[in-house]
Amino acid sequence: MKILYAIQGTGNGHLSRARDIIPELHKKKVNLDILVSGTQADVQIPFPITYQLKGLSFIFGKKGGVDMWRTYLKTNSAKLQKEIKSLPISDYDLIINDFEPVSAWACKLKHKKCIGLSHQAAVIAPNTPKPIKNDLLGKMILKKYAPTDQSYGLHFKAYGDKIFTPIVRREIRNTKRTEGNYYTVYLPSYSDEKILRILSKLKGVHWEVFSKHTDTDFFYKNITVRKINNEAFIHSMAHCKGILCGAGFETPAEALHLGKKLMAIPMKGQYEQQCNAAALREMGVPIMKSLKLKHLETLEDWIEMDNTINIHYPDITANIVDQILQEATVDQMDY
Repeated sequence: MKILYAIQGTGNGHLSRARDIIPELHKKKVNLDILVSGTQADVQIPFPITYQLKGLSFIFGKKGGVDMWRTYLKTNSAKLQKEIKSLPISDYDLIINDFEPVSAWACKLKHKKCIGLSHQAAVIAPNTPKPIKNDLLGKMILKKYAPTDQSYGLHFKAYGDKIFTPIVRREIRNTKRTEGNYYTVYLPSYSDEKILRILSKLKGVHWEVFSKHTDTDFFYKNITVRKINNEAFIHSMAHCKGILCGAGFETPAEALHLGKKLMAIPMKGQYEQQCNAAALREMGVPIMKSLKLKHLETLEDWIEMDNTINIHYPDITANIVDQILQEATVDQMDY
């Protein structure tokens, strides 16, 4: 069987997940090609990439949301259309898609079946938590960005059939953990200046901030700022007292698995993160509306409280891959 595994390269979660999924696919002795599109990831995968495409990336801003203007300027519609039309999608028996738009739309144009395996598939499922405020545009983007014919979802809980608990990467599972005297911070949609201004108000609290906006490590008052580094970030999470991060999927899931105190700040105007915040809130995780001085008391209360949630996510990566391949084989036989 010849398989194309297509991965979204905006953010780090998709590629982090792929580092565990790809070895399971290799175990099946399939002929595997890998496609990555997008430009915003800091994580690399230690496997040869067959197609490295520009795709369609959302650019992180510095005020708590997506920078729509820079996203627009970075989007080359003609190049995107060329990538979609030139991708030899017919050469593959199976396409597995982690919210990747080029292969998804190539499949749609050529009437080729596309199987989704993503967190986004779970977010738009009818039985998963949603924010009180409806967001029709946000829903439409999640449904149309990388359309698939059949989907398997990943979420903080197994909310229904074909929705699985998170794929926690092996590096996290195998790391030793302790409780240090500092808090790990990952808020890529905020500027370093904004983060430093807010966190420095909390005297006597030590922070280790991982930043997408710096190329060098530096210190500011009670804060250590570090450039993004996978090994350093895992070490920081494993030995911190708590984790303050956006309401993405992978980092909160890893924080929960590590048994760390967690607070999440959803990105503004990002429906997926608002849904994640709703799910985390149901689980007892405190949510901070935005990183502003007027919400500083919320952060102070979190530091003072012990609200660690004891949860363990089993390693079911092999089971997920088995199910996808088995059902795909049956579908091909029926066809």
